[in-house]
Amino acid sequence: MIIWMIAREYRDIAGAGGVKDVVRELSEAFQRAGHDVTAVLPRYGFVKPDEMGFEPYGDQLEVDMDYASEERREKAGFWRNNINGVKIILVESGRFAEKLGIYTYTEDEEKADPAHVKGEGHYDYFAMNVLLQKAALALAMSLDIHPDVFHCHDGHAALLPALMRELEGMRHYFRSSRAVVTVHNAGIGYHQEVADIPFAKAITGLPQRVIYQSLLNGIFDPFLACAPYAVMNTVSENYARELQETELDALTGWLGHALADRGVRLLGITNGINTSDFDPRHPEKLGLPAAFDPGRGDLSGKVACKRFLCELLRGKAVKDVIIHGILECRQSRPLITAINRFTEQKGIDVLSEALVMLLEEDRDFDTVILGEGKKEIEERLTGFAVRPDFKGRIAVLIGYDQKLANIIYGAGDFFVIPSLYEPCGLTDFMAQLMGNIPIVRATGGLVKVRDGFNGFSYTENSASALLGAMKRALGVFRGPPEAVETIIENAVRNIYKNFTWDMVKNRYAELYSGQI
Repeated sequence: MIIWMIAREYRDIAGAGGVKDVVRELSEAFQRAGHDVTAVLPRYGFVKPDEMGFEPYGDQLEVDMDYASEERREKAGFWRNNINGVKIILVESGRFAEKLGIYTYTEDEEKADPAHVKGEGHYDYFAMNVLLQKAALALAMSLDIHPDVFHCHDGHAALLPALMRELEGMRHYFRSSRAVVTVHNAGIGYHQEVADIPFAKAITGLPQRVIYQSLLNGIFDPFLACAPYAVMNTVSENYARELQETELDALTGWLGHALADRGVRLLGITNGINTSDFDPRHPEKLGLPAAFDPGRGDLSGKVACKRFLCELLRGKAVKDVIIHGILECRQSRPLITAINRFTEQKGIDVLSEALVMLLEEDRDFDTVILGEGKKEIEERLTGFAVRPDFKGRIAVLIGYDQKLANIIYGAGDFFVIPSLYEPCGLTDFMAQLMGNIPIVRATGGLVKVRDGFNGFSYTENSASALLGAMKRALGVFRGPPEAVETIIENAVRNIYKNFTWDMVKNRYAELYSGQI
C-alpha cells in the first residue's frame, strides 16, 4: 500500500503529546512490513530542515485559502527526508514558519508580540490545519501519486476526507483513495472546531450543505465533517465505547453521540508501544545507572535507579526542572511515582487530595511527582514538599526532562494515573516495562490495566477511591515479594504479546483495507 500520514506532530521532529509517538511508530511499523509510507507535517519555525538532512522537494504550489470577503491563495513549498525508511515531508509556509510552538504560543513569541500570550492557542489554528491538508493533497496531485490510504490524525487533519471528495478536481483524482481518521482525544478543546461559519465555508471551499451538516452545538466541527467520507477510530476500544454509549461523552460536547445519531460507528484500536524504547536491559539508552529485567523477575537494578534519583534530587541539577523537596531514600520504603500534566483531565487534582491523606496516615513510603500545568495544582503539590511533617518523603518536580522521567520510571515501585478520562494512555506501558506497577482509574484505554493482574485499578473518580487503591498496592508490596514480582512479570508479558506496534499495525491494516 501507499500510505500517507497527515499530522501536526512526528517524534524527534515536532512533538507535543502522544500523537507524535503514534504517528512515528505506526509509520515505521508499516514501513517494516514493506509498505510505502509518507508522513506530511508543517515546517514550524523551530524545525531546521537543512540541519536535519532535509532537502527541497517538488514545486512550490499555490493553495486556495479564501476568506469570506476575499479570494486568496497561499504558497506552499516542501522539504523531504527519509528517516528509518519513512519519507518525511515538511510543508513550508510563512504561516507555519512564524510559529515557535506546535499548538500554542511560546514565551519568546509573547515577548515579541504581547498579543501572542504564552500557552494560548494560535489565532489562525484553523487556517493552519486547512493549509496543511490542502497542501498535502495538492502535492500528491502534482507528483502524480495516488495514495491508497490517507491516515488523518486528530481534528487537525480530519477535514482531508471531505476535501478530497468534495473539491473540484480532487474528487476524480482521489476516487480510489481511502481515508481513516483517528481521534486521539475527543475532549472539548481538541476538535479544532470553528464558530465563524462563513469563514469555515470560504477557507475550506466545502459546499454549504457539508458545512451545515457538520455543526456540533452550532459550531463547525471537523470530526463531523469527515464522518461521511472516512472510517473513524479512536485509540482504545473502551474509549470508543465510552464516547458512544456513556455519559462520559458530555466531556466531548456529545461528539460520540452525534456520530452515533448519524449512523457512524467509532472503532477502537488500542495504541501500541515500541518496547525497545523502554527496555531496562539496555540502561545506557535510557540514562539508567544499572540494568535489570522485569520480565524475568530481575529487579536488582531498581535499587541503583532509586539511589541515583535521590542523588539527582539532592543536587537539584536537572536542566529545565525546578525541584521542591528531597527524599531520604530508604530502600526499604516503596516509592510512589507520577509523571503527567497537572490538569483536571489527568486527575492530578484528585491525586493531590488522596496523597495528602496518605502521607498523613502512612509514614513508610516516599513519592516523586514530575510535571507542570495549572498554577493552583502546582502550588498545592509544591506546598506538600515544604511541610515539615512530610520532609524527606516527597519531591515535586516542576517541568519535564525525558532522561529524568526514565529514571523515575526505573526507580519507582508504583505509578499513579488517576485520569478523569484517558483515550488510551501510554505511560502505564512505560512504567510496566520498567517494573513500575501502575495504579489507574479504570477509564478509557486504562482498562488494559487489570486489577491484581498487571497493576491496580479503581472506578470512582474520587480521592477516597484512589486512596483505597494506593493502600491496597502498598499492602501487597509489604507482603510476600512473589506477589509484586508476579504482577510485574504479567505486565511485561502482556505488552510483548498484545501491544507492540507490529501487532497493532495489523489492526490498522484491516482498517485500511476495509476488513473492519
